[in-house]
Amino acid sequence: MMPLTEIDRLKRTVSESWDSPVADQVAALWGYPVGTAKWWRSSASHVFVLPANGRRRYLRFVPGSCRGPESPAVVAELMARLSDGGSAVVRPVAAESGALTMTVATGLGAMHAMVVEPAPGAAVDVGELTESQARHWGQALARLHRDAVGLGAGLPESFGELPDIGELFAGDTELVEATARLADVMSELPRCEDRWGVVHGDFELDNMAWEEGGPIAYDFDEAALSWYAADIAFAVRDLTDHTGRPAAGHRARFDAFLAGYRSVRPFDDEDLGRLPLFAGLHAAASLVRITRALGEPARQEPSWLSELRDDLTDMARTHRQLVIDIGREVGRGIL
Repeated sequence: MMPLTEIDRLKRTVSESWDSPVADQVAALWGYPVGTAKWWRSSASHVFVLPANGRRRYLRFVPGSCRGPESPAVVAELMARLSDGGSAVVRPVAAESGALTMTVATGLGAMHAMVVEPAPGAAVDVGELTESQARHWGQALARLHRDAVGLGAGLPESFGELPDIGELFAGDTELVEATARLADVMSELPRCEDRWGVVHGDFELDNMAWEEGGPIAYDFDEAALSWYAADIAFAVRDLTDHTGRPAAGHRARFDAFLAGYRSVRPFDDEDLGRLPLFAGLHAAASLVRITRALGEPARQEPSWLSELRDDLTDMARTHRQLVIDIGREVGRGIL
């Protein structure tokens, strides 16, 4: 997630009609005239909607102060190669220069940008999800893992935030020790080709659209090299309890997801048993990202920003407790 100060800086440029001179400067490199890019949301990147012959495209850009140009370029290349290979992912749209990503000088500084095609189909939330759809969802993630083999050049490794826990939370001994236990277990995990490779990083229901044949994925901001089980643990959070184990009300959907995944590529009981561990590791990494995003509040913040800060602070507390709970299980030899 970008720092809240960066989100606020961009938001202040957005007019009542949802356009922004910053977005106009970026969209121009794809041939879009002033006023056509409309703000949609800002989180890991700023996202604007672009018209495209009765459909929509999505302009995504991130400040250079948050991320270098290499990261968007690697992600765009990964998406393009997956799409060209037949994977159910959206494809980046080349700028007028022919490049998939561009760095643009704007009134708010350099922005690293890309444009992606829309994902055809409808959104499905967890309350609407059928067992058949859950199976297709699992199959889609397994196919992505299978098809992305060998395409991970330039991607970061996941959980790189863990070493920062000790500095950011130096006074929180319980959290620091729990994170260290999780990191110690993680360091011993095998990285063989059937368990480690390119992951989407955020393959949850919010990041896909559904057609009859199954889901089409987008939002590859968190793509990385990691354990496939870690990708599954993050994807199925809506189907699990706070420890990463199947929630009682979603057990059938969870089982259907795994059955779908296993119909494409292997996922054994040893991997299944590691899902709570990865839930704890994800919580620790998310805690670092949220803490960095929060920063120090300004003296006077708009109400929407104060509310977002409160929500993220609550989320950080939840993540902290999960890290501690899973760390205790590791300490007792349960995981």
